[in-house]
Amino acid sequence: MFYFPAEYFLQVYSLPVIAEVRFQKDYFSEYPEQIRVGSDRTAVSYTRKPGYYAIHYNQPKTVASGAVLQLNDGAIAVFPGEPNRSEQGTLSPIYTLQPNGSLAVPTGLVFIRFAEGVDVESQREVINRVGYEVAQSLDYAPHAAWLRAQSGNIADAIAGIPQLEAIPKVENIEPQMLMEKGLRLGD
Repeated sequence: MFYFPAEYFLQVYSLPVIAEVRFQKDYFSEYPEQIRVGSDRTAVSYTRKPGYYAIHYNQPKTVASGAVLQLNDGAIAVFPGEPNRSEQGTLSPIYTLQPNGSLAVPTGLVFIRFAEGVDVESQREVINRVGYEVAQSLDYAPHAAWLRAQSGNIADAIAGIPQLEAIPKVENIEPQMLMEKGLRLGD
């Protein structure tokens, strides 16, 4: 019979200490990583930017300390870091416009334009069937309108874009993305 001291036994058969690894929850997993809009020659791409988030306040002119950007008269504020679920207001991710990297915030509105001669009113039932409602009709363009998801959820508005694109005679679909004002070339 062999005799081993207890200390030796523990050293041989003990597992090494492993550092605790915590995976950070993706707060915006219901949002796509990339949003591509427009036709092939005018396509625009937005890519989700980690490390930033937006708060959509119910009241404009909200003072948001720590915000790196305020849009829509202060109704939307962009913050660095990860969101805190106790924040007041609707949270959304931030996207960057490719290739220049400008920060863009989805509002939950989606622009739809039908072929000339097809007015939005005649398509209202189809729009409702795919989960949207007309948020604003355009008197000067009866074949175009701003839509919102019936749920009121920004993620649902973005996720349903393929269903809107599948409606016959739709020529353009584009989510409203707010960005900081910049100088245009030639200004």
